[in-house]
Amino acid sequence: MDRLARERSDLERMARTRPESKLARNFSLTFVLFFVGGVSWILGYQYPRDVDPSSTLPLSATKPPQFKLSPAHLEAAWADFVDIVGEHNVSTVEDDVKQHATSEWSSYQSDPAKTPFCVVYPSSTEEVAAIMKVCHVRRIPVVGYSGGTSLEGHFAPTRGGICIDFGRNMDKVLALHKADLDVVVQPGVGWESLNEQLADDNLFFPPDPGPGAQIGGMIGTGCSGTNAYRYGTMREWVLSLTVVLADGTVIKTRQRPRKSSAGYDLTRLFVGSEGTLGLVTEATLKLCVRPAAESVAVASFPSIRHAADCVARVVGDGIPVAAVEILDDDQMRFINAAGATSRQWREAPTLFFKFTGTDRGVKEQVEIVRQLSRRAGGQSFDFARDKTEQGELWSARKEALWSTMAQRRPGDHVWTGDVAVPMSRLPDIIEESKKDMKASGLTSSIVGHVGDGNFHMILVYSDAERRLAEDCVHRMVKRAVEMEGTVTGEHGVGLVKRDYLPHELGETTVDAMRRIKAAFDPLCLLNCDKVVRVEKPAKGEVAEW
Repeated sequence: MDRLARERSDLERMARTRPESKLARNFSLTFVLFFVGGVSWILGYQYPRDVDPSSTLPLSATKPPQFKLSPAHLEAAWADFVDIVGEHNVSTVEDDVKQHATSEWSSYQSDPAKTPFCVVYPSSTEEVAAIMKVCHVRRIPVVGYSGGTSLEGHFAPTRGGICIDFGRNMDKVLALHKADLDVVVQPGVGWESLNEQLADDNLFFPPDPGPGAQIGGMIGTGCSGTNAYRYGTMREWVLSLTVVLADGTVIKTRQRPRKSSAGYDLTRLFVGSEGTLGLVTEATLKLCVRPAAESVAVASFPSIRHAADCVARVVGDGIPVAAVEILDDDQMRFINAAGATSRQWREAPTLFFKFTGTDRGVKEQVEIVRQLSRRAGGQSFDFARDKTEQGELWSARKEALWSTMAQRRPGDHVWTGDVAVPMSRLPDIIEESKKDMKASGLTSSIVGHVGDGNFHMILVYSDAERRLAEDCVHRMVKRAVEMEGTVTGEHGVGLVKRDYLPHELGETTVDAMRRIKAAFDPLCLLNCDKVVRVEKPAKGEVAEW
């Protein structure tokens, strides 16, 4: 009996202590977990760590960017955008998103599966900053859109995400400082409409790329145009920028003086960055007083080399022409066939000259160029005697791309690529490229801002001929680099030219660019994949040099 009583007592005691032991074990495990977590947090976030000592970021050291693009996540972001800009300024209409993914004149073939989820139309710097803060927190990629006239896939989305279009609501001239010869504008202002407004004050903004281009895109590509020989490129005409960075931070690169030595030149860092480092929301631009007189002359030549030689003579003699453009015989033929101008043109390689200055100075320039044209073998020389003839003679230059596009068969595409070389090599590269295009059998033409060694190849091709076009452009680019030239004089890099940069600049230079991209946009939200690659290409994706 005593033994049974002891056993019963032991069982009761064990039953009482079992919950206590379990509670103690749970407490001990919790304590250990908290202790390990706390130590890990201290080591991970508080303990001093060495920074990456590398000055550059090689492609081999990159990690693929990670985005959050599930339908539910994007729909939640849509609601955030609506709160910022209003529902009427957020579009998911199929035609809108397609329009913001590509264009019929783009050389890059966009992936229909990568169209943006929506297009957002902000009205101010503050709204752009708020949009970027949402995208930064939610890890949604962004492509900026301004005009949509670029040619190398600059605004083609590669990761889905959203498009921010500045053209609808951010198209205002904010301030004109006539005494200081500068103007403050939003990115959606077109250069043509800007010059129409400035004409009332006898002022003008020189960069003149293709019709429809807007200031934001012009800054993004560092564009130029027909006036570049006399007035320089976009880089020379931007004084200051207001920029929204990838996390929504707003910066202003400098004040309005014509010169400054105050720190890093962030203004020119953003010019030509193609929306990969930040989104421009305001720009202060330099202006010029309109010249007192101007005129236009057109000269034709027996061959493309004769025309290029004439350009070399004009440049070599330091004649201060405002612009000098070249159109080859095929281009002149296309212009006649399209009937886009009011006259029929001699179907021969042709130079278009623009002269500005005083009345006497313009007349002297015209006469000197007439003589140089004759010595270079020129067959004809016509110059404008009044404003009407100026417009008539210059009209052919402005119709070049559209006249070539008119040669397309149903389903055809157009490819416009540009390179630039030192002036002494211009006749060589134009002549060799002309022969190469003829040998390809593709419909093609040459147009160029040859006063500064920059020319364009325009190709028309079908889907079956895409490889022929790619190879033709590839050889032109390789030819330019071998002549110590550049893979793009004014179109910009985008997606089409990015894999040529290491050949022109060297791998380490491109690695330095990649480091700059990572510093400004570590999550790679802004125009991902443009200018520099952010992850390794697939096998066979990059053409052999």
